[in-house]
Amino acid sequence: MIKIILNGAGGRMGAAVREQVSETINDAVLAAEIDKFAEGFSMHSIAEYKGEADVIIDFSHHSAVRELISYAIGRTLPLVLSTTGHTEDERALIFEAAKSVPVFYSANMSLGIAVLTDFARRAAALFPGADIEIVEVHHNRKLDAPSGTAEMIADELKTVRPSATFVYGRHGMGKRAPEEIGIHALRMGNEAGTHQVILSTDHQTIRLEHNAESRAVFAEGALSAAKFLVGKPAGLYDMKSMVNLTV
Repeated sequence: MIKIILNGAGGRMGAAVREQVSETINDAVLAAEIDKFAEGFSMHSIAEYKGEADVIIDFSHHSAVRELISYAIGRTLPLVLSTTGHTEDERALIFEAAKSVPVFYSANMSLGIAVLTDFARRAAALFPGADIEIVEVHHNRKLDAPSGTAEMIADELKTVRPSATFVYGRHGMGKRAPEEIGIHALRMGNEAGTHQVILSTDHQTIRLEHNAESRAVFAEGALSAAKFLVGKPAGLYDMKSMVNLTV
């Protein structure tokens, strides 16, 4: 049974992880539940926990990454980073940390998103002249826009469209450039997360869409990533590593 340190345990996603572990997971236990701001948690910093652990899952805030990395390297623990919005400096810290400990870093913890991204890349390669637009919808409390997942999808599309430029939203005058990839963010209600990739030629349109019906899908993915990471050598891992999607 793996022992998990859950950082950000008091947030919506932390609560979803706690529910998954208590109700459906029989091969994992939360060794420590930590939250810097929420009431009801005895530990407010990961540095306070000195007990046994096999892996860390973080669902707090991207700004916590420096403290998490220091703790993970100090205790030689695998680290699952499930937050988005990291700055370039924070991303550099993550890549450097992966030289010392196994780090699972993904903008989205859903297997379905990994499949959507793979399908979208394949479609973009098969229809090199198609216009591509990415639309994402999230709840009205989400801080970053566009979502890290939309950015991840766009980056994957660029592997087969190396000359593509990203256009965020669309306004003003002028026709669409052939190599543009449009990225659009909608914020409304309690939407857990919808991502759509649209590819359109003069004669046909392909729409690929993933809907997260609840936040449990991301909790499930983070727990799967944690179990996957235990025992792995130092390195940077993502959803593609775990599900072994082929080219």
